[in-house]
Amino acid sequence: MAKTYTFQKPIAEEMKSFEGAFRKAFSTRVALLNIVLRYVVRQKGKRLRPMLVYLVSQALGQGRSNDRSTRAAVLVELMHTATLVHDDVVDEAPTRRGAFSIQALWRKKVAVLVGDYMLSRVLLLAVEHEDYDLLMHVSKAVQAMSEGELLQIEKARRLDIDEAVYYDVIQQKTASLMAACCAAGAASVDASEEHVEQARKFGEYLGMAFQIQDDILDYSAFAKTGKPTGIDVREQKMTLPLIYALQQASPREKKEMMRIVRHKQNDPESVEQLMRQVVDMGGIDYAQKAMKGWQDKASDILQGWPGGAARDALSELLTYIGQRAK
Repeated sequence: MAKTYTFQKPIAEEMKSFEGAFRKAFSTRVALLNIVLRYVVRQKGKRLRPMLVYLVSQALGQGRSNDRSTRAAVLVELMHTATLVHDDVVDEAPTRRGAFSIQALWRKKVAVLVGDYMLSRVLLLAVEHEDYDLLMHVSKAVQAMSEGELLQIEKARRLDIDEAVYYDVIQQKTASLMAACCAAGAASVDASEEHVEQARKFGEYLGMAFQIQDDILDYSAFAKTGKPTGIDVREQKMTLPLIYALQQASPREKKEMMRIVRHKQNDPESVEQLMRQVVDMGGIDYAQKAMKGWQDKASDILQGWPGGAARDALSELLTYIGQRAK
């Protein structure tokens, strides 16, 4: 993030330590790999996942993180980055974070191997320091993310994703890694098993809210400007606002809406028509209420944790998740 948010202040020094450790984790003597990895390090994302590790470790570790917290932050960000590199290959995505993707610059074979290298670094870093508990949390997330991706592919073929399947997919694809971040952060400061499980649930609820807000953005931008981006529609993604609108539609309306998703997703006028229907049928309002429900569940967990700057920051981060515009 270019902008500094108040929830980043308690972990400003820790994030500096993370950046150094993250770059060090990529060290290699292979020239091509070194070039690609340096490119990866420069394409910074929000660093939300390392932030979660540090904030939870401070909230449950008497206001302090430690070296294990930094290793946990590196492990989750390495894993997250590896999955993004592989996702870009699967999706044939030309860009990532506003820059060319690795598969676009160096082709798919290199991208797959670079992603594999990152995954191997996750394993080795954990084993070298005997951080088996941290590795367990991260590995469970990878399993869930893979299952979620395959479930989405299976259902997307027939576009028969209902609300229950939608929640199952986003819990595995998005929320599982945020849950792992929080659980690893708690484990890194030797929190009790009860607190580790609470941290995992907090991360899961936060991740659910994060993804629902992500799915709202396309439609809320259209509602404000009247100009459809329709990215999710073009990619035939069955997001919560659309799923709800389909539930409210008459059989005739539903048939026409699904016809647009299946066959006219690249026609701007048809996409605009569909997005207008989703907005008018209350898709945004319904999704926002659902997102607020997950925020409230996460907030309830926080109330039972020791007070302090880290807990306050997590509360602010939870609010930010539901207000972000990108």
